[in-house]
Amino acid sequence: MRNPVIAALSIPSFLFLLISEFFSQFAMNLLDFVLLIVVYGLSKSNIAVAGVVLSFTIPSILFGILAGVYVDNWNKKNVLVYTNLLRAFVVFPLIFVSKELALIYLLSFMVSLATQFFVPAETPIIPNLVRKDLLLSANALFSLGIFGSIIVAYALSGPLLLFIGTVNVFILVTILFIISAIFAILIRLDYSKDNVKKPKINVLEEIKDAFSLMAKKEKVYHSLFLLTLIQTLVLVIAVIGPGYATNVLHIQVEKFPILFVTPAVIGMTIGAILIGNFLHKKSKQTLAKIGLLIIGIVMLVFPYGSFLTSRELVAKLNSNLPHAVNINSVHIMLFLSVMIGLAFSLVFVPSTTILQEETTDRQRGKIYGSLNTLVGIVSIVPVLGVGALADFIGVTKVISGIGLVVIFLAILRIFKYK
Repeated sequence: MRNPVIAALSIPSFLFLLISEFFSQFAMNLLDFVLLIVVYGLSKSNIAVAGVVLSFTIPSILFGILAGVYVDNWNKKNVLVYTNLLRAFVVFPLIFVSKELALIYLLSFMVSLATQFFVPAETPIIPNLVRKDLLLSANALFSLGIFGSIIVAYALSGPLLLFIGTVNVFILVTILFIISAIFAILIRLDYSKDNVKKPKINVLEEIKDAFSLMAKKEKVYHSLFLLTLIQTLVLVIAVIGPGYATNVLHIQVEKFPILFVTPAVIGMTIGAILIGNFLHKKSKQTLAKIGLLIIGIVMLVFPYGSFLTSRELVAKLNSNLPHAVNINSVHIMLFLSVMIGLAFSLVFVPSTTILQEETTDRQRGKIYGSLNTLVGIVSIVPVLGVGALADFIGVTKVISGIGLVVIFLAILRIFKYK
């Protein structure tokens, strides 16, 4: 019997989608982190960094569900092509205005606005490209492609800023979006599935249908809650990450991606592989609860790497190791980053799978649009709050406080939701 992974990869249109997705995710993640670094460098303020994150998230509040409604009724290939070209067009002016905070916020907002239409098209198009018996393998490959692009983007964002400069990075991002659009053009879509004549869109009815689904299906509700929570945590970490690198680790902020984000994404990839190969028969809800608890514990201890390295056990280990490989707070952070990435996958993969299992093709765009909106709404207060708190009481206390909140939520779910 032919390997289903090889069979999925042998479909040209699906392969073009994977390549397009890689370049698109690479460009978007590279842009996100570079903007955070650039704004922090211009302002030296966590609140100003929070402004960038808000410019990413506000469009999802205003247009997330609406975008999902329309994408469910549009040709998804065309959506992928046009949104990538539009993002390239919007990023291009950053080459000339990379020192103007107000324009950075505006252009970041516009890129995020285009992305609201991109997100509900990228995953729902897969069933139009592969047979039903290859969907699981195709989705696994798609997820690994996303994780891989994140690793490359965040690993290279700091070094690229250091070696080629801000202006050239924005030129690169523009080119990456154009390359993604070109590969999306090469996709051959089965128009009998995606481009059939559809009735006129009734926006209010479509939105009502989405909310009804979320309210009536408990598994959908809980999956949306967990996915919203972990995506909000990602935004919060993005806000305080530069300050954490500077004030706690005492390293250049440009080195933060390779020292934190890359190990975290490696942990996510390891977790996804473990779930797919060894934990696939376990309860998805149980995996998500365990993952959430681990996230809370890791965040609670995250700021105290120097405290851990001062303990007697670590001191004894260091006394028997060459000085060049002595365990320090950065090494502790690397390990904890892998752990938090693995824990994120324990929440993300099962919750995403449940969401896909409980919805139809005609509902997924609206549900993913709703997820974008929920993340935008829920994240506003935490993003603004942690930025202000980090400036006034310090990054260490803020991170530990977040850890305590997540532990409380995990314990609540463990005992309340069986």
